[in-house]
Amino acid sequence: MSGHSKFANIKHKKEKNDAAKGKIFTIIGREIAVAVKEGGPDPANNYKLATVIAKAKANNMPNDTIERGIKKASGEGNNVVYEHVTYEGYGPNGIAIIVETLTDNRNRTAANVRSAFTKGNGSIGTLGCVSFMFDEKGQVIIDKEECDMDSDELMMLVLDAGAEDFNEEDDSYEILTAPDGLMDVTKALEDAGIPMASAEVTMIPQNYVSLTDETAVKNLQKTLDLLEDDDDVQNVYTNWEEE
Repeated sequence: MSGHSKFANIKHKKEKNDAAKGKIFTIIGREIAVAVKEGGPDPANNYKLATVIAKAKANNMPNDTIERGIKKASGEGNNVVYEHVTYEGYGPNGIAIIVETLTDNRNRTAANVRSAFTKGNGSIGTLGCVSFMFDEKGQVIIDKEECDMDSDELMMLVLDAGAEDFNEEDDSYEILTAPDGLMDVTKALEDAGIPMASAEVTMIPQNYVSLTDETAVKNLQKTLDLLEDDDDVQNVYTNWEEE
């Protein structure tokens, strides 16, 4: 959720119990429903839906589950209306936090998010107060252990598909794209048979901030844990650099 250890966080989430995996599928299911309502059921003509499908596949959501979600959202019987609401604020020592939610009850979600900030000694700010410190990007993470392709070949493959940047870490590759370029890159990787640990549009900090005070770290982690456990919360972004 934060810092440079994106791949470590992905592995941690995937190693959690089935309940956590169930929450990820619920989150993606809601995203599919909203994307279909907004742009129709055809991913070829609905960039948001195509992006959510790429995220679903990276999280090992079965194809039939994805298709059922699209069909359900296209039907007349789906009367639950979700809306995107974004909150911005500060954790301990001014750490920037962005919370993206998808909710059918704005009052409930606002109260829960505010409570999470308060319990971690942080505060909600106005919309835009910290988002200027982040860049919206498509991001793909690939586990080196699951990738047979040479790093140079992989870099050329994704750059040819429209990627903006390619970074090699100790245990993973990170590919960055424009938000609307994520679909082309994930398709190129799928066609090449390269598994993705993560594929999503995300908010990447322009600069990272370290915390040295143990109490501040505990308070920030408390806020992040409360937000992660909230069913209405889709994504949480911070500029905290974990040690």
